[in-house]
Amino acid sequence: MRRKTRIPPAPLPQRHGVDPVRVRLPAAGSWATVREHLVERLSGAGAGVVDGMFDAGLVVGADGRAVPADAPYVPGMFVWFHRELPDEVPVPFPLEVVYRDEHIVVADKPHFLATTPRGSHVAETALARLRRELDIPTLAAAHRLDRLTAGLVLFTVRPEERGAYQTLFRDRLVHKEYEAVAPYDPGLALPRTVRSRIVKDRGELTAREVTGEPNAVSRVELVAHRPDGARGLARYRLVPGTGQTHQLRVHMTALGVPILGDPLYPEVTAPVPAGDFRRPLQLLARAVEFTDPVTGEEHRFRSGRVLTAWASYDRWAAGASDGPSHDQ
Repeated sequence: MRRKTRIPPAPLPQRHGVDPVRVRLPAAGSWATVREHLVERLSGAGAGVVDGMFDAGLVVGADGRAVPADAPYVPGMFVWFHRELPDEVPVPFPLEVVYRDEHIVVADKPHFLATTPRGSHVAETALARLRRELDIPTLAAAHRLDRLTAGLVLFTVRPEERGAYQTLFRDRLVHKEYEAVAPYDPGLALPRTVRSRIVKDRGELTAREVTGEPNAVSRVELVAHRPDGARGLARYRLVPGTGQTHQLRVHMTALGVPILGDPLYPEVTAPVPAGDFRRPLQLLARAVEFTDPVTGEEHRFRSGRVLTAWASYDRWAAGASDGPSHDQ
C-alpha cells in the first residue's frame, strides 16, 4: 500500500484570514532550482514577481526559514508563500452567525460573497471574514454555496473533525431546502421530482443536461404564487437529492421557470462591473438538518433572509438586495 505523504504544518501565519499557498515540488522534473520551478508554475505572475518574492525572503520551507533562489530542486519538498491579494470590492452585506459551538459554526451567507478563497475572491469570502471576525484561524468549510446563492453554510472549528462533517454531505445525510423566486406557470404541474444527467466541463461557465443515467435529482414544490398584478411570480421550495454544480438552476430552467436574477440560465448575460450588487439571484439555502457526527445532537437551522423579489418585486428590480429578517 502506498504510504500517504505527511504534510507539515504551515510555517507562516494566515494573512487577512487567508492561508499561505503551499506548493509541493513534483517528483519528476528537469528544474535545477526551486526558483526555476516556481517561475514556470506561476507563469501568470511573471518571473519578476517570483524573483521579488525570493529577494524579500517570502518563500519559506517547512522550518519557516527563507528558501534562497538558488536552492537546489528537491522532489517532494514543500514551500510556502503568501499570494499577492487581489483588489476586492467589499461585499457590503452582513454575514450572520446562526449557531456556534466548539465544533461548528453555521453562517447565513449573503449573495455575492464566495464561500472560500478562489480566483479573484480571496479575502472577501465567507471563510476569511469569519476567521477574522470570530478569531478562529482553524475554521474550514464543510461544504460550499455558489457565490451568487445566499443562505446557510456549515463551517468546522477543529481540523481533525472536518472530515466527519464533510462525510455527511458526501453521503447525502444532510437534508437541505432551498427557496427560489421565479416566474409562475399555471400549466406546470407541481410538486414533481426532476431527474436528469447534468455535466459541467472544465472552463465552461454553465452546466448542461445530457442524455444518460440521471445524476441529479431535485424536488420542486410551489409554495405560493401571484398570478395577477405581480408579474406572474411564484415562490418555490427546492429540495436537492444530489449536489451537481448549478443543479437547481439548471432544473428550474428546464421546467421553463428560470430563477430571477440568474446571469447564466437560460442565457449567459454580460458580466457586471465589480461592486454591482443589484438584483441578486433569487435563490436561498433556507434550511439544513443533520445529526451531528461528533456530538450526536439533532441540528435544524433556518435562514432568516427574505428574497426581495417576493417581498417587493419593484425594490428588487430597482436594485435592492436581499436582507435578513426575523419574521420568517
